Amino acid sequence: MRIALRYIIFGCFLLVIGLLVFLTLWPRPADTTDPWVFSGDGAQLNYCAQATLDGQGLSADEIPKAYTPDCGFSRMPMPVLHNCREPIAAGIPDMRGLWLAKSGFVGHAERIEQCGNRMVVTSAGLIHDFRIDGTLSNGARDIQSSCTNLASAIKVDREGKVIFRLLNLFDTVSRHLDSGDMIFTFVDGTQTRMQRVCALPAEGTGMYGAGLAYHSESP
Repeated sequence: MRIALRYIIFGCFLLVIGLLVFLTLWPRPADTTDPWVFSGDGAQLNYCAQATLDGQGLSADEIPKAYTPDCGFSRMPMPVLHNCREPIAAGIPDMRGLWLAKSGFVGHAERIEQCGNRMVVTSAGLIHDFRIDGTLSNGARDIQSSCTNLASAIKVDREGKVIFRLLNLFDTVSRHLDSGDMIFTFVDGTQTRMQRVCALPAEGTGMYGAGLAYHSESP
């Protein structure tokens, strides 16, 4: 019994190591990010002025997919979907705007852009650009701060939660709206409540780096 248990533990260890090596060495997709995205400082924009999605402009298909440069960035990029005017697809919640955490990982910030079934989440040195269609091929390819290369499929469940599924195998994080706030939930159940704001705080730490402390108390 003990020998079998050791083999199981050793096998799990090898699996984790192999996965980490794979995610680090897995070739990145060709970078199709529009150079304009990194041409200015997105922290200077007013995110309470949302564009009207009336179809009088570019569609989601006409804007190249964006990726995280290198292993992160130190200045907030310009909006990826700035010229998109395609109405948000049916069944997908409108989460557009700049969000700042008021409980949980206080100080964490996210910018969410949407048009059609496409969503771009810019946060903590990452750009998540994906289609909400439940497929891995149209999902997010995320370059983490450790330079690992992750792929996730994204779907919306019946409750209106936008759910990330790592390699389309299991749920990792979700976002949903609640009384005007957005709730960001990790796979371990920890939740961060975020509120819409018009501008990024002067320090902007939650946009560029990870490692924020988690606060379990409610605001």
